[in-house]
Amino acid sequence: MTRSQLIARLVERNPHLTTDDIEKVVGTVFDEISDALSRGDRVELRGFGAFSVKERDSRKGRNPRTGQTVDVESKRSPYFKTGKELRDRLNPV
Repeated sequence: MTRSQLIARLVERNPHLTTDDIEKVVGTVFDEISDALSRGDRVELRGFGAFSVKERDSRKGRNPRTGQTVDVESKRSPYFKTGKELRDRLNPV
């Protein structure tokens, strides 16, 4: 589902809200999650999952074209772990 599809679905389910209002809400939620992650915070949405940041150490890599060894700098990557309710909905017993 894309962002525009999410907004369209929310507009269908909430006819009393305008498309502009829903776009602002969705944008604000995504911005707040991004801001929290950039600060190194963890964002948990109960029943859905948790977003966090993983630190990746610097390492030696390889250029696939030339085979030459290159230094890969350390970096931070977003990480998502699903919540129990979401896992249960995806994998019913």
